[in-house]
Amino acid sequence: MNYRWFEPFKEWFGYSRRERRASFILLILILVVAGARFVFPGHKITFERINTANNEYRTDTAEKMIISPVEYKRENHAVTKKPVRIIELNRCDSASLEALPGIGPVLSARIIKYRNLLGGYASVEQLREVYGLTEDTYNIICSRLSADTSAIRKIKINTADYRQLIRLPYFEREEVSAIINYRQQHGRILNSRDMVENKLISDEKAGKVKPYLEF
Repeated sequence: MNYRWFEPFKEWFGYSRRERRASFILLILILVVAGARFVFPGHKITFERINTANNEYRTDTAEKMIISPVEYKRENHAVTKKPVRIIELNRCDSASLEALPGIGPVLSARIIKYRNLLGGYASVEQLREVYGLTEDTYNIICSRLSADTSAIRKIKINTADYRQLIRLPYFEREEVSAIINYRQQHGRILNSRDMVENKLISDEKAGKVKPYLEF
């Protein structure tokens, strides 16, 4: 009978007593470590827990980067915003206006054309008078605009002729004729209140034309 299959075991059992003792102790330690997870289940650490914690850290870090790639404040996740550029209506060009939401080449051209007719915008609210500019668009862009009244081109009410006066969109033909006739008969117009009291224009109209008149 062939006993070659027994050779490995024979070699192992050929160890010295010290070697067998060391091997036995090593085997016991392996069994103790392997059984510790069953003896102390509350203290075990698995690869799943480690991976989960790692993923949570990565997700949290990624969210912070998405919230503010420039600056992340740990206290309240505040985002630093760039200040909004204010466009001055009386000096801007069409390209500046077209950069506003809802304003294309047609509307920007109308805004500038109306500015030239007026002699300049006295307030941002006058954009409501521009044909084709909706109320929704106005509400979106009004906070990004300003009107410098020092840039307004004024009309000298006591010397301007009919053509110069009628250029102002707020004046009606009858009102221009009444102003010229009053000057010829009574002389100099002192102020906008003088025009209202002499029934040349209404009180409402006086408020509109006052920024454009020089007395």
